[in-house]
Amino acid sequence: MRHLTRSVPAVFIAASLFSTPVFGKADPQVEAAVSAVYPALVRIHVVAEEGGDGRMQKQRASGSGTIISPDGYILTNHHVAGRATRITVRLADRQELRATLVGTDPLADLAVLKIDRKNLRNPEAPLPVAKFGDSSALEVGDTVLAMGSPAGLSQSVTQGIVANTEMIAPGGSMRLDGEAVGELVRWIGHDAVIFPGNSGGPLVNLKGEIIGVNEVGIGSLGGAIPSNLARKVADELIASGHVERSWVGLVAQPLLKTSDAKSGILVGGLISGSPADKAGLKAGDLVTRCNGTDVPASRAAEDIPVFNRMLLESAVGSEISLEGSRDGKPMTWKVIGNQREPAEPREKELLSWGITARDITELNAKEMLRDDNKAVLVQSIRPGGGAAASKPAISPDDLILSVSGKPTPNLVELIKVSGEITEGKTEPVPVLVSYEHDGRSYLTVVKIGPEVDPDKPGLVKKAWIGIDTQVISADLAEALGIKGSKGVRVTQVHSASNAEKAGLKTGDLLLKLDGTVIPTSRPEESDVFASLIRQYKIGTEVTLSVRRGTEALDIKVPLDASPEGTSELDSYDSETLEFNSRDIGQADRVSEKLPEDFKGVLITAVTPAGWAALGGLSAGDMIVSMDGKPVESIDALKPILADVEKNRRSPIVLFVRRGITTRYIELEPSW
Repeated sequence: MRHLTRSVPAVFIAASLFSTPVFGKADPQVEAAVSAVYPALVRIHVVAEEGGDGRMQKQRASGSGTIISPDGYILTNHHVAGRATRITVRLADRQELRATLVGTDPLADLAVLKIDRKNLRNPEAPLPVAKFGDSSALEVGDTVLAMGSPAGLSQSVTQGIVANTEMIAPGGSMRLDGEAVGELVRWIGHDAVIFPGNSGGPLVNLKGEIIGVNEVGIGSLGGAIPSNLARKVADELIASGHVERSWVGLVAQPLLKTSDAKSGILVGGLISGSPADKAGLKAGDLVTRCNGTDVPASRAAEDIPVFNRMLLESAVGSEISLEGSRDGKPMTWKVIGNQREPAEPREKELLSWGITARDITELNAKEMLRDDNKAVLVQSIRPGGGAAASKPAISPDDLILSVSGKPTPNLVELIKVSGEITEGKTEPVPVLVSYEHDGRSYLTVVKIGPEVDPDKPGLVKKAWIGIDTQVISADLAEALGIKGSKGVRVTQVHSASNAEKAGLKTGDLLLKLDGTVIPTSRPEESDVFASLIRQYKIGTEVTLSVRRGTEALDIKVPLDASPEGTSELDSYDSETLEFNSRDIGQADRVSEKLPEDFKGVLITAVTPAGWAALGGLSAGDMIVSMDGKPVESIDALKPILADVEKNRRSPIVLFVRRGITTRYIELEPSW
């Protein structure tokens, strides 16, 4: 996250406002180390932009950095300056200069800035430069110094020790612009005090060398990106402005606890059509060597970035040689790495539409279950803007496919087409827009420019009135002043449904349907009204006799189409493993684009802090097998679970489908 400047009541070791820090009785080693790096410290102030509410929203932020080159290159974090539109740096001698963004890498959370030497007070004077050290030589217990500008204050230094050389984010990866930093980075954990604003500043050893770039604070520990990774990324950014990496579409995970493998990683899943998929790798394979280098045994999440880096740093287009085994048999795979795309292309603002939007990558398209990436994703909507006012309304995450019959395969084309349509116009221009919402194709008309209230449609599949109801019991009727009446009370009106458009409101009492009394007066008759509605044809307009307070109304409602219900599907709740499941229905197959031959059960709920939750099972997962036995349906799941409980097995290995890939999950109940 970007660190906003704020006041922090703290005292920092050896804090100074001058280019040379003033020491008391400091350790000579510490003094020498600080003197070597401190003059190269910079304080960074930025104005950054990020899409939200249909606009590129600006915010001020601050961070730290280090001069790493006599030419004026500065190393900092991506989350400090990667989205900056204006950058000012303050040197240790108080000179303030404008800086430019040379390149940024959200996956490693690193960025490189540059100042122009011509703007220095003395352009001929050499710039102070900090040197890199070898982060792989660090050991737990080594003394380190964290330098930076906490909370936007002047350059400061704190001292601590290395607590961990392989630290990752608890509970998962930290994401920046869609990139999971934990896929690549294992932080140097240390207890030198850092605060917001220290981000991007150096972590220094007692030799006066940069051995890390401070990035995060977790509890009482700081986390720094190792210098060996930072130096490599910085060199690439300086050389070309970007970092080129390979992508193979392989999802690696730690070895299962039941595995007796001495080395390697487990292939948890593959992206369909990816290089790894084409090379013949499969979920369950064991990879033990990559391009001739042994892959250490991955027993925990902290081990996975080591293997990921081997793949990512392979030359794009090169043949990556993987060795391992499948079901105990030796295997070799030759994988050609593709150019890795950014996780999320940068969004831009389209003022005339009232949206921010961005391109989608090929991987994004696969995650959306699309055949191609020829569309523009709506990232955010401005309330009252043209897109929000369209009927049906365009929503965040919708995909714009064409405008006025002209395809918009990318953001450049959308901006171009919009400009051509509105050029020279002084009034709002209605345009026909083809867009995709939840995988369904829609048409709408957007008046580019005006700001009116949005009116978003409901998404439906078959007959439905768009309300939830309760029976008006005899006691309730009497309490409501309509003694002897029968009918139902509206408990919820579904947003954007025809019922809402017709004016029905929560609390309305529905007494007649097309002039006939609704025959419900007992709680067990709760489904009678829905049954009456189901007898009508889709699209039929029904008349409801409504009582609202003391007012009697007749409201006409065209019947919508509604999603398929799931109540008739077989389900099972595992009290032992603490999850709820059901069979996969046709609606699931349609929404998830599941192959006709796909078999499994859908997890509908996971009890918080239960065994399933602790093992990483999530609602929406689909169990394909349990302990190697196929789980084709609830009928197949029940005897497998009964056997697990009878024999009190632990761990229990689940193979699940999650999104567009698969993974293994181990549940470890205590019997």
